[in-house]
Amino acid sequence: MRFGPLLAPSPWWGRPGCRIFHRLPIAAAAAPIRLSRPMANPASLSGKDAAPGAKPPAFAKPLNDLDFHSGARVEEVTKLIQEFGKHELRDFDDRRALEVHTAKDFIFSMLGLVQKLDHKLPVSNEYLLLSGGIREGVVDMNPEELGEYARGTDYDVDFTLLVPALKLHDRNQPVTLDMRHSAPCHSWLSLRLFDERTMERWKDCCTETEPPPGGGDGGGGGGGYYFSPTKVADWFFRSVRAVIEGMRSHPRRGLPGVAAVEKNGTVVSVILNVGRSRMLYDIVPVVSFKGWPAVAQNWLMENHFWDGKITEEEVISGFYLVPACSCAGNPENEWRLAFSRSEVQLKKCISVPLIQAYQAYKAVIVKLLSRPRAISPYHLRSLMLWACDRLPSSFLGQEENMAHFLLGLLDDLAHCLVNKSCPNYFLPQCNMFEQLSDGAVLLLACRLSSVRSDPAEHLRSAIEHAKAANRLAQELRQAAPGLASSQSDGVLASAGQPDNSLARKLQQLVTENQGKSISVFLNPDDVSKPHFRIDDKFF
Repeated sequence: MRFGPLLAPSPWWGRPGCRIFHRLPIAAAAAPIRLSRPMANPASLSGKDAAPGAKPPAFAKPLNDLDFHSGARVEEVTKLIQEFGKHELRDFDDRRALEVHTAKDFIFSMLGLVQKLDHKLPVSNEYLLLSGGIREGVVDMNPEELGEYARGTDYDVDFTLLVPALKLHDRNQPVTLDMRHSAPCHSWLSLRLFDERTMERWKDCCTETEPPPGGGDGGGGGGGYYFSPTKVADWFFRSVRAVIEGMRSHPRRGLPGVAAVEKNGTVVSVILNVGRSRMLYDIVPVVSFKGWPAVAQNWLMENHFWDGKITEEEVISGFYLVPACSCAGNPENEWRLAFSRSEVQLKKCISVPLIQAYQAYKAVIVKLLSRPRAISPYHLRSLMLWACDRLPSSFLGQEENMAHFLLGLLDDLAHCLVNKSCPNYFLPQCNMFEQLSDGAVLLLACRLSSVRSDPAEHLRSAIEHAKAANRLAQELRQAAPGLASSQSDGVLASAGQPDNSLARKLQQLVTENQGKSISVFLNPDDVSKPHFRIDDKFF
């Protein structure tokens, strides 16, 4: 039997566009495909064929939540940040709130007496009270001059108080300062900006300088009397100490005990014992301006994260000159621009998750980079503000991104160290890391690298440190129910007793008058005799 060809020729063979099919040999087509494991059908994958009660197969969770550099799990870092926030949280109960109020009244009354000494301070003054001490970075001051204080060991609650020694509040145009002799973000201040009476009153706190070659007025005068930050700080410390010594010589029941009055650089630090709490007040003499400095006008032209959330008028309501000098400046004449008023407003626009991550980040960094004291918490805060401008608010508002915030802030700080560049948020032309030496940069960068390589471990250390501080503070409160002053005469040793009775009285009134408006009035000259108002009735 003869077989013909497999495919017989046809008229369409080889026509353009026609496909030629090749048949495989039967043996090759029938070759079995070997599988290393049996394939599951879709029904078995969905669990439909599984025995009743059997759990569906578990799939491995993809490792997409790892930090590439350290290998730390992002979820674990987030939980550690949240745990740190719980131990660092400083909620005030009724008793602590009353003690804080009593300490504030004491400080304000003391400053009123300082004004009466020689009438240098303005009669009508406006203080700025900031939560957190000067070492927390609430104001840009030189960290190496601020002394050593620790929460738990030295104090329980800390504040910073800016006290204007001079103020200019009548200007409706950008404020021009004499910055010819200073580094960026610093200025000299001539008393020619003020009236004759002010010049005469503050003459002993000035330096007399000859006009520079070429003359020029430069924001109120090139020569003459320049307001000296160091002389002002010396005068302020002497006055505060004299007033407090006078209070000690005429004690009154109910007043806080003064545990310490110390001068740290140009800052006066006062520690008060009130009830069971120790309050640290860092008091800074400043020059207050209303308006906005001309040197920072360009900053207002840029886009910022707070646009549309608060008004520009709120942001540029005023600024200060604080007694701090640049690394190469003249400490006798040079002041530093501070935008504390603006920062209070900007903080309202920062998301809670970012604030929580920043607090943990600050606790880790400040402890590790404390020597040499070249990096302050204010530098870290500036990096956070720059991040707010750079990143969308929708990203910064998500709690699950807290680990990314902390790791990103660490990376930003490493970038600034390597480049020796940390621009001031309000004055980008001012490099706050300009004074760092190459050796200091290398040392700080190596320490920072150790944090970045194991952020979880350093967060655990910060948590333990916060726990220890809380335990120490609790032990001290239990050991001394009414804290006594450290002063040798001990006249204020019983200061806690009136506060206890006042707290009990207030608690009783709250319990018996639920839903009513209750106010407490304290006379700063005698806080032992409070007056209460319930709705419209006084007691």
